[in-house]
Amino acid sequence: MIYEFIATFGAVFVMAGIALIIRHFSNLMGKPAPKWLIPIFAGLGMLGFQIYQEYHWQDQQLSTRGDNLKVVKMVEGEIWYRPWSYVRPQVVRMMAVDEGKVLSTQPTIKQINLYLFERRVSTKIVPQLVDCDTPAMVSNPALANQAGKLTGAELQAVLKQANWQPLKTDDELVKVVCDD
Repeated sequence: MIYEFIATFGAVFVMAGIALIIRHFSNLMGKPAPKWLIPIFAGLGMLGFQIYQEYHWQDQQLSTRGDNLKVVKMVEGEIWYRPWSYVRPQVVRMMAVDEGKVLSTQPTIKQINLYLFERRVSTKIVPQLVDCDTPAMVSNPALANQAGKLTGAELQAVLKQANWQPLKTDDELVKVVCDD
């Protein structure tokens, strides 16, 4: 976040510098530009950079995490104090799966790490179990961690009493995790 803060001020100084150059050349031509041009350009630089960041933060997050991360869901939305989001909705949250770290606890049950991204919030990594036969998911990190340590009848008992949440067969999570 500190880099974004520094980059914002860089955009402010660049735009203010452009306004200074415009003022200088307009003075040389004999028709001086107004003094308020500099703060207007500085404000436009700050606002423009922040709008750019709002629409590109997800790409920056994914590029720092590696190539194995596959996005399974993006949540777009409009925010009342960001009127540009009504023209083009921005990504507010997203979920991704690390394809390189899909483990099989059973032939049809996979253990994954689900990455939850949100703008200006720390990334959360939540272990999950996904049943590929009857598309379903267990959203219980303790159970997902426990399933990796159990075998045989103990594992079957734990999996039967789990609270499975059904998924659609065309759900992107099922496609990414279950397609080998």
